[in-house]
Amino acid sequence: MAQRIVYRLEDDLDSTEAAETIVFGLDSVSYEIDLSEPNAAQFRDVLAPYVAAARRVGGRRRAGSTGTGRKRGTGSPATEIRAWATENGYQVSSRGRVPAEVREAYERAHA
Repeated sequence: MAQRIVYRLEDDLDSTEAAETIVFGLDSVSYEIDLSEPNAAQFRDVLAPYVAAARRVGGRRRAGSTGTGRKRGTGSPATEIRAWATENGYQVSSRGRVPAEVREAYERAHA
């Protein structure tokens, strides 16, 4: 008998299906939050005036960044990472959280 394990990324606010993981920092502490597209847009809208007035002190801007935290294309960052991973010999599930080692390899390849 075959088993199928399904991972579902849930929005940390309302438990709907999340579209992306947002990494942010405050008071020298880094955080990650999984959000649906509407909640991610709301999060960015709330922070926009503070980000506009702030000084950039670290990190790197990704090639092709639109300033919204998303890369070019119509899919979510996880979708783009999955496509890259499959093309480069990694085995990734079609749903759920992308493994950290795959994300890191993707970042190294696109640095």
